[in-house]
Amino acid sequence: MIRFPQPDIEQYFQTYVIRHFAVSDDESRIVFNSNLNGQPNVWAMDLSQGYPYPLTFLNQSSDFLKIDPKGRYILAGFDRDGDEKYHIHALKPEGGVPLKLIEGDTKDRYYFAHLSKDGERIYYCTTAGNPNYLNTRVRHIASGEDELLQSGDGKLTMLAAVSPDEKTLIYSRIYANTYQTSYAVIEGETMELSPDPDQPQVMGDFIFTDPDTVVFITDYEDEHAYIAEFKLSSRVFRKLHVIEGEGISNIAWSKNDHKLYIWTDLGIENRMYMLDPASGERQAVALPTDVVEQAVVKESGNVYILGRGAVQPHNIYRLQDGVWQAMTKNVVTGLDEASLSYPEVVHYNSFDGLEIEALLFRAKPEQANGYTIFWPHGGPQASEGKFFRPMFQFLLAYGYHIFAPNFRGSTGYGSAFVKMVEGDWGEGPRLDCVAGLDWLFEQGISSPDRLFIVGGSYGGYMTLLLAGRHPDYFRAAVDIFGPSNLFTFLESVPEDWKPIMEQWLGDPVKDRERLTKDSPITYLDQMVKPMLVIQGANDPRVVQAESDQMVAALQEKGTEVEYLLLPDEGHGFSRRANEVLVYKRMLEFLKKHQETPVTQA
Repeated sequence: MIRFPQPDIEQYFQTYVIRHFAVSDDESRIVFNSNLNGQPNVWAMDLSQGYPYPLTFLNQSSDFLKIDPKGRYILAGFDRDGDEKYHIHALKPEGGVPLKLIEGDTKDRYYFAHLSKDGERIYYCTTAGNPNYLNTRVRHIASGEDELLQSGDGKLTMLAAVSPDEKTLIYSRIYANTYQTSYAVIEGETMELSPDPDQPQVMGDFIFTDPDTVVFITDYEDEHAYIAEFKLSSRVFRKLHVIEGEGISNIAWSKNDHKLYIWTDLGIENRMYMLDPASGERQAVALPTDVVEQAVVKESGNVYILGRGAVQPHNIYRLQDGVWQAMTKNVVTGLDEASLSYPEVVHYNSFDGLEIEALLFRAKPEQANGYTIFWPHGGPQASEGKFFRPMFQFLLAYGYHIFAPNFRGSTGYGSAFVKMVEGDWGEGPRLDCVAGLDWLFEQGISSPDRLFIVGGSYGGYMTLLLAGRHPDYFRAAVDIFGPSNLFTFLESVPEDWKPIMEQWLGDPVKDRERLTKDSPITYLDQMVKPMLVIQGANDPRVVQAESDQMVAALQEKGTEVEYLLLPDEGHGFSRRANEVLVYKRMLEFLKKHQETPVTQA
């Protein structure tokens, strides 16, 4: 029998990421953004043939894709090497060099909102002329005329939806991730969609089911998000549908059969339902994957989703006549699902009795090296789900267990839970993580001399904070673009983030004592364990200076620190070569700082 060698790191990164997709109105074609050739580009696939082909060679990420209803062009927003300053471009149907449709300064951002039914008008929001609160504009493609529709004044304001006849526009006022109210503007007249817009709530996913009716998701006066309905003529708000114990995260309308498709967020996974609004009858729809990241329902009634699972990379699926079909075939080259590790779902109680859910990925017994990686997720108002991470699977293959808790502030566990991190980045969530570490030790899964901590974004912040406040809990740390000083972080975030920062994180004057206490850089003298810091030079969310200052301070005090700076990346890794570089370096760092492998407990 032939004995094949253990797969190397690069094999796990031969999968590709699909960021988002669009389907033509006649459903003959899918376009999607992917690093299929190792670089981020736009690709297309004719559904009759099922073979992807490139539409761009720009090697830049896009934040949206929209196909002209008449098939004359494709809209996309492109940034530059991860800087997230997206500008709206048009592509020929056959692809080529993108044409910038709206000229503007490279420092500004342009957020696509809506394309008219005839493909002649683009609605968008921009930081140009209003960097904090945004302006909403409409561009008439044929004439090039650009009209200001609304200027955000004192509140971050985004265009959320446009009615098919373009007579009604819905705007969202964003006070925080957990406080977003909305209002409709009909030919100059404004009406609130919430019965009490002064009460913290979230509203989103607006759908015009007819000219007078808007359905949407909200958690107004409820712990979990539900579907509400608003009648424009009577200005009546009512609850339309509630799923007990589950928060609704996305909805889509099927014009063909007047059904609502619903996706709920359970923290670690999604569920799907189909609802008949007239009768209230709801039925569950089995999903082909654990997590759904985008959904599109076409007039035919066919449903397309972009999803991934714990052992399944990104793929696009179609639900037609009750049967799911994979439209793409993205697999881990040379490995089947049985070769990968599916997580256990575990629970533990935190310092104050709050129950925390976590995922425990165990290396296979024949591969386990006795070490565990603690992974605090990013966000913080996000969650770690059952979705494929090449980083997880290759580390598992090299013998490391991985423990990923959904600490307070994580999404999918109700409104109160997600709000717990607001104004408390470094106390409650940190102690939830410490309780998770203690649980690992109590269960005999790991011990301080067999534990590493690795995290990115907010998870990088938590990695740094634990490195400073609890250095005895682990051997070494890997920080991936984590904020190191909350004061400099507050100053350096994108301008259109700043209106929500006080509720999310705090005020540098009023909350000076707390922000000092919760800043990792406060605990430099206690950071004695080796550290690897990874940063994208163009990161607009956690700027390079956050990592620079931490590395310089650690070097000055003599702590062992390694620094990997990527000149062509932002807040994440869009290029396969960079992913391989980063994770090879990480594996080398972990191996360097572990002792002779111990017997697995």
